[in-house]
Amino acid sequence: MSGMTVWTPQLEETIRQALDEVTPAESGREHLGRPFITAYQLAIKVHRLDDQIARTLRVEIGGEGIGQYNSLAQYLARQLSRQIKDRGTAYPVEGAQLSSAHTRSMTFRHPAGGEIANSNISAGYDTLMFRLRDQPTSA
Repeated sequence: MSGMTVWTPQLEETIRQALDEVTPAESGREHLGRPFITAYQLAIKVHRLDDQIARTLRVEIGGEGIGQYNSLAQYLARQLSRQIKDRGTAYPVEGAQLSSAHTRSMTFRHPAGGEIANSNISAGYDTLMFRLRDQPTSA
């Protein structure tokens, strides 16, 4: 995947669509804003919406033990982080980090069955998370 990119307006729209699907799981927390999802969860959602992206990049969705260093989750996290850094609050996606402190493991359901293990946790790295920015409401 070295140097290969598929970062296009269409991919950004797919990411926005995936993030737009994320809503609070329970009421009473609206004051906290839209929930964040990890890069792994985002990769799973993006893959469900457009499985051609991972094929074009020649990567798996991601996770520990996939047998390759690069993944769709890593690609999306790196690209989104770059966009957020370069474009700031003008970018419709915001990011955050979830600390790996006192965390042993974090797993996600693979769309084809089985689990995806967060490789950042075992390496002691923080996990990147993303959400759509709240749009200002007009009064």
